[in-house]
Amino acid sequence: MIGAILGDMIGCPYEFDRGNKTKDFPLFIRYSKFTDDSVMTIAVAEGLMDAMGKSDEEIRQALVHSMQKWGARYPHAGYGHMFSSWLRAEDPKPYGSFGNGSAMRVSSAGWLFDTLEETRHMARLTAEVTHNHPEGIKGAEATASAIYMARTGSTKEAIREYIIREFHYDLSRTCDEIRPDYHHVESCQKTVPEAVTAFLEGTDFEDVIRTAVSLGGDCDTLTCIAGGMAEAFYGVPEDIAAEGRKRLPDDMLAVLDRFCDMLQKNMPSSR
Repeated sequence: MIGAILGDMIGCPYEFDRGNKTKDFPLFIRYSKFTDDSVMTIAVAEGLMDAMGKSDEEIRQALVHSMQKWGARYPHAGYGHMFSSWLRAEDPKPYGSFGNGSAMRVSSAGWLFDTLEETRHMARLTAEVTHNHPEGIKGAEATASAIYMARTGSTKEAIREYIIREFHYDLSRTCDEIRPDYHHVESCQKTVPEAVTAFLEGTDFEDVIRTAVSLGGDCDTLTCIAGGMAEAFYGVPEDIAAEGRKRLPDDMLAVLDRFCDMLQKNMPSSR
């Protein structure tokens, strides 16, 4: 999960096509900070942990409660208009979104469950409370699936083949082919394939992050998604993780630490 948060932080200064589409940039600058991507990543992780082992409806309720709680705690993190309204609603309902928010917040689902089938099911639940459009659900499931496969030892080629077969994303383009014309777009179908491609092309955690940022567009979210996959495959260098942790408030760190403790106690060895 820290990989997704780091992707958000590092991509943040270059969102809205503010970068120059290069991999040569300082990883952290003054404006490298968490946004709504990280807040909702924390919220979803807390909701899933709180409802572990409960019914689907109880999990949905826990997710809604956690997301609204964290949204109220950090109301100016950069949420979209429709999601902001959902966060404030007394009886929030899904609103048919296919935005990339469902994929950016799902990374914990790729770590917390024992099978790929359960991982996909839980990813679907995290999406459906808001992003119940088929593309919104698909983006969350694809992201969590890639994370699960990466942490359990699948090769990149196996991950690529699974994502293409199960989710029908076009992964035929290289990052060099994507980069020139890619621009800010906030849909799953125009963000998740690019994030997967950046992960597949990267040679280590940092290179995945740099590759994702270099594509431009909604690159805090794109890099958040790619960063979650990269963490699962490569791990995160201690110095990069430490710098990211310094930029998180204590309440978010507490959830992150709880998440890491749960993995250490309950999960089998991963990559």
